[in-house]
Amino acid sequence: MQIQLKCSCGDGSCPEWAIIELQGVVEVQPSFQDQLQNLEIGKLCRPSSQDVYTFTVGYHELTGTKVPLKKPFLVLKKVKLGDTEQSSNNDSADSAKVELEVVGIIRHRILFKTRPKALISRAEPVVKERARASGSIGSN
Repeated sequence: MQIQLKCSCGDGSCPEWAIIELQGVVEVQPSFQDQLQNLEIGKLCRPSSQDVYTFTVGYHELTGTKVPLKKPFLVLKKVKLGDTEQSSNNDSADSAKVELEVVGIIRHRILFKTRPKALISRAEPVVKERARASGSIGSN
């Protein structure tokens, strides 16, 4: 079987993509189960020109590195082509031609293999002082 690819990017100028590889499971809250299309799950940052990345999800921060893939992947988009006359006369699925269009290429993955660091803020000292003051008033 021959698969034809169409690249509309030009000569070697396809956008570079990357794979994000996480260890574990990213769970979505039940209130967002039906709205996964454009759901923002975190913030990916790369400080200056280093190959070290940070990924912040809620109160957790992951640290990862950029690793090259042994073989690159292509990101493809399926485009259906076909005559409207043929498709109306012939109801078979074989009459419509399918073409694969190259959208991007993946040469690297960002690997997060360590446990997340908890980003827990400390309670304000004012709150502790209030608790002590209220405790001392009640004990008198």
